Amino acid sequence: MTAQQYGQSKTAGQPEDRRRARRTKRTEVDGITFDSKTEARRWQELLLLQEAGDICGLRRQVDIGLITRDGPVLTDSGCQQRIYSADFVYADNALGTMVVEGRKGHETEKFKLIKAILSAQGIEILITRAKG
Repeated sequence: MTAQQYGQSKTAGQPEDRRRARRTKRTEVDGITFDSKTEARRWQELLLLQEAGDICGLRRQVDIGLITRDGPVLTDSGCQQRIYSADFVYADNALGTMVVEGRKGHETEKFKLIKAILSAQGIEILITRAKG
């Protein structure tokens, strides 16, 4: 069995859009589409913080390449570097640090592995969850 066949067999019978399995709903705010309502809400909160001068350089869906001590982490085909797409990245003016933020309902095993790889790269992910 090839890697492609294996990947197809694992996704057979699963919802086409995995967000539905997690009960999240794509949401559009100011012409921007977000994966969930809570992600859209957090974006609006961060925009207010940026307007107030608490943070600066706010960006969303920032790709960060995964690298281990042996080099880049490659996709199953071995042709491309795996990436983590951070929900938000910004500079916290009070702390003087760059913040990489992920909006998660829960941490999957795959995410825990990505988080560990990024931690080894010196990048810590701030996990934010919906309040309620």
